[in-house]
Amino acid sequence: MNAQTEHLMQDGPAGPLELAIDRPAGASRGHAVIAHPHPLYGGTLSNKVVQTLARAAVQAGWTAVRFNFRGVGRSAGQYDEGRGELDDLLAVVAAQAGAGPLCLAGFSFGAFVAAHAVARLHSGRAIERVLLVGTAASRFQVEAVPAELHARTLVIHGEADDTVALSSVMDWARPQGLPVLVVPGGGHFFHGQLPLLKELALRHLAP
Repeated sequence: MNAQTEHLMQDGPAGPLELAIDRPAGASRGHAVIAHPHPLYGGTLSNKVVQTLARAAVQAGWTAVRFNFRGVGRSAGQYDEGRGELDDLLAVVAAQAGAGPLCLAGFSFGAFVAAHAVARLHSGRAIERVLLVGTAASRFQVEAVPAELHARTLVIHGEADDTVALSSVMDWARPQGLPVLVVPGGGHFFHGQLPLLKELALRHLAP
């Protein structure tokens, strides 16, 4: 993302996982672990939306941790329809954000995986923020966000998303009473609207 980005490998459930870590200028508020889009459709830790979320996290004082799911980039293994990818995310959280405040974020397929991680982790540790962008609710069974975390959760979706229809996200959010922030005219990748996306994320992630 910038000259200060740390690139490293860590152990994962299917072999080594590739990570990129960006740190704030001052003391870190905690770790924001950000999951990327679908591995079979070009999703990587360098996706522009993922980088935008990482920039917002760093600006808000978080240490931003991006990683490649199994089979992507230098990460070992192969695509596992979300099951193994959840294990990958949980392994990154355990190794990089084992203590202190935690933010879980994801874009598209990554939001689907992050939502499952939230459900898996919330009973055992505090999750300070949840950020789900372009949630792939039309393609996967996305886990509900625990009610006690609704106030700490921001769901962002583009009005004109033709990859994941807004209606599918509303169908997922409605039974939960979970608000969805809709970006007018926004597409799945927020072309031309990444500065707005960053500002919305920053507002949510700031102290």
